[in-house]
Amino acid sequence: MESIKTKFKSSSTESKQVKNSTSPNAFLQPFMQEIIHRMHALGKVRTGETYTSTLNSFMRFLQGRDILWEEFDADLLVSYEAYLKSTGVDMNTVSFYNRILRAVYNRAVEKGLTVQRYPFKYVYTGIGKTVRRGLSLKVIRNIKHMELSALPLLDYARDMFLFSFYTRGMSFIDMAYLKKSDLKNGILSYRRKKTGQRLLVRWEKNMQEILDKYPVTQGSPYLLPIIREVGIKERTQYNNALHLVNRKLKFIGKMLDVSIPLTMYVARHSWASVAKNKNIPLSVISEGMGHDSENTTLIYLTSLDTAIVDSANRLIINSI
Repeated sequence: MESIKTKFKSSSTESKQVKNSTSPNAFLQPFMQEIIHRMHALGKVRTGETYTSTLNSFMRFLQGRDILWEEFDADLLVSYEAYLKSTGVDMNTVSFYNRILRAVYNRAVEKGLTVQRYPFKYVYTGIGKTVRRGLSLKVIRNIKHMELSALPLLDYARDMFLFSFYTRGMSFIDMAYLKKSDLKNGILSYRRKKTGQRLLVRWEKNMQEILDKYPVTQGSPYLLPIIREVGIKERTQYNNALHLVNRKLKFIGKMLDVSIPLTMYVARHSWASVAKNKNIPLSVISEGMGHDSENTTLIYLTSLDTAIVDSANRLIINSI
C-alpha cells in the first residue's frame, strides 16, 4: 500500500505536466465521466449512477488525484482492493467496483488509449452467493398489523413495503413511475425498468386500501406519492424517497427484532420465499416476478397464463 502511495506522490508533478499537453481521454476520470454522460443521454440512468458511484470510490482511494492510463496496472488495483477491504466494504461490492472499472479499462484499450496489461488478474471480480433475505409469512403479518398511525413516516414506509409485496415483489423504481393510466379494468399494467418486460397484475383490495390511504394530487400522472413534484428532478425525488423508506424500514425491522436489515428489496425476496413455501411452481414464481431467462434457473416455459400468476398472488395475499 505504501509503495503505491509513494508511486502516486513521485509521479504527481509529472502527471500534471503531461496533462497540459495530453488529450483528456488519456486520463481515467474524464474518460469515465464521458461514458457516464453518454449513459444518461441514452436513458441508462441507473447504470450511469453505478458508474458514478464506482468513480467516486476510486477517486477517494486516489485522494482526488487523476491518473494516466499508463499508471493503471495490477499493483494499483491490488492496492485499491486492499483499501476497499480496510473500509469494511463486502466482497460483492469489491467485485462490483472492480468489474465496472474493468469494463471502462477495456473500452480504453479498444479505443487505443492504452495497451492491455491485464490489471485485474490479481483482484476479485467474481459473484458470491447472495444471502437469502426473504421473510416468513408470520413476519409479513406482524409488519402488516403494526400500529403506526402515530408515526406517519414509519407507516408510509411499511405500506410501500406491503404494496411491493402485494404486487409480486415490484421494485421501488417501478412503483415510483406507475401511472394512473396503468390501472384499468382491475388490471395494473407496467413495464419493468430493469428488463423492459411488461407485467400484468390483477388489482386486489389490499392494493386499493393503500392507494386510498395515500391519494396523490389531481394533476399528478403518478399512482403513488413517491414522485410528488412532476418534472422536477424526478430521479432525485425517487432516490431520496428510496433512502427514506429504507431507513424507516430498518427501524421497523429493529422494532420487530427481524434478523436481517429490512429494505424494499426484502419485499421482493419475501414474495418469492412465501410463494415457494406455498408450493407454487418455480415457473409461476418467475413469471410473477418478471424474471428473464438469464436471471432464472430451471425455467422451461417462455410464457404463462396471467390468470395462474394472479391466482398465486391472491393465495399469498389472503394468507396474511
